[in-house]
Amino acid sequence: MSVIALAGCSGSPGVTTSALALLLSWPLQPGRKLVLAECDPDGSGVLYGLLQGSVGDRYGLRNLSVASRKGELVEAFWRQLIDVSAEDGRQASPRDRLVLPGVTDPAQWAGLGPAWEDLSKLFTGIGNQGAQAHDVLVDLGRSGAFGPSAALAQRADALVVVVRNTMRSVQAAQMRVEALEEKVGNIGVLMIDEGPYPAGEVQRLLRVPVVATLPYAPREARVLSDGAEQPRNFTRSALMKAARSASTVLEQRAALRRARLAPRYAGPPGGEMSHAG
Repeated sequence: MSVIALAGCSGSPGVTTSALALLLSWPLQPGRKLVLAECDPDGSGVLYGLLQGSVGDRYGLRNLSVASRKGELVEAFWRQLIDVSAEDGRQASPRDRLVLPGVTDPAQWAGLGPAWEDLSKLFTGIGNQGAQAHDVLVDLGRSGAFGPSAALAQRADALVVVVRNTMRSVQAAQMRVEALEEKVGNIGVLMIDEGPYPAGEVQRLLRVPVVATLPYAPREARVLSDGAEQPRNFTRSALMKAARSASTVLEQRAALRRARLAPRYAGPPGGEMSHAG
């Protein structure tokens, strides 16, 4: 029952690709489900990446703005999710890995202003439904942890910043990490191992812990970021194995912080979290 937010910095740190790797490799307990909410102000990378434009813009975050103003956010939320859990067309999907695609145009972001607080409470609420609880990954992109949507970062059980261990990426992350550490606290780093700097050096420079590392694997990453054809044994690739290990660490980190800050959580908007999942 974790809400884990991933944020980035300037450049292309790989937030959405990392979030998708976690989504598809996350070890789910029986009866539990995982939702990836793409809350990136710069627009959706999932709709035209992993989903290859197959669903157009019929689903997603943009459709929640009106529902929020009407007090119907909870009901509308479940209708906007896309199932990505089926591994082949011959098997019935367990509907346990779900995606809320992001906005299709950054201009749509402004209309979501009233929804962020309610959406952050909803994410917390669906994580506390006992046997039917959902874990939630929140993709904040490069700037979603600030501004109107900052509530998503502040209410998350864990906030990690995705950083490549290159000089450019680490330098770009320094001010961002410092600001988030001051605003949210207990920040961790998910490191993409592309450059020459070891985790200890990245940790020293950013002054927050590197909690998990994913390999730099362009071929496998393109499956997630661009909808490329899956290479053989994709699910057993180094990227997906590392993502599975990272998910365990992130979940443990979230559980510890949630235990410390439990009194801060408010009830979900609109009463009970009924859903169609």
